[in-house]
Amino acid sequence: MNPMIDEPLERLRAAARRTRELALNRAGTGLGHEDADDDVGTIGTDGALGFDPFPLLEALHRHGVQAVVIGQVAGIMHGSAELTGDLDLLWDGEPVHAPALAAAFMSVDARLSDETGAPMATHPDALLRPKVQFTAPGASGDCCTPALPWGDLRVREILGRAVTAHGPGGLEVHYVSREDLIRMRRAMGRPKDLRRAAELDGLA
Repeated sequence: MNPMIDEPLERLRAAARRTRELALNRAGTGLGHEDADDDVGTIGTDGALGFDPFPLLEALHRHGVQAVVIGQVAGIMHGSAELTGDLDLLWDGEPVHAPALAAAFMSVDARLSDETGAPMATHPDALLRPKVQFTAPGASGDCCTPALPWGDLRVREILGRAVTAHGPGGLEVHYVSREDLIRMRRAMGRPKDLRRAAELDGLA
C-alpha cells in the first residue's frame, strides 16, 4: 500500500480499476445509474464504463465542499467486495454551501438533472433540491441533502459522524461511517441494500 494513501482510498482505487476492466469489453446497455437493477446495482449499467470517482472527489476537495460519500463507494471504502458504477453524495443542503458544490461540479464538466431526468443548469439553486442526479466524466450518481426522506434516520447526525480518508496532496474524502451506512442500507430495503448491509455487519 502507498504510505501516502489511507487504506480506504487504496480499496476504492483498486475497485474502480476492476470495474473498468470488467466493463472494458462489454457492450453498452443504454442504462444509466437511475436504471440500476435493485439486485445487481449499477455495476450492470453503463455507469461502470470508465468508472473513476477520483476526479470528482478531488474537485470537491479543491473547492472545500464537505460532501460525504454514501452508497456502495462508501461500502467499498469500508471493505465491501461488491463493485459499483456510481458515486452517491450527501451534503448539508445549506444555501451558503451550494456555490462551492456547483463550482466543483462545473470544474469537471458535470451535467445535472432532476429526479425525472430533465436537464438542469449547474447552478447553486438547482442543488438545493432534496436530490439531483449528476453525470460527469468518470462518475455519475445522486447528490442528496437531508431533506430527502430516509425513514426514521436523522441524516444531519449522520453527516456529523462521517469519517475522513486522506490521500496524496492533502486530499480528504469524507464518507459515511460503517454503522450509519448499515442503517441507511436497511432503511432503503432493496435486495442489494440488505445484502450489502449484512456484508458490512460481517466486517465489524
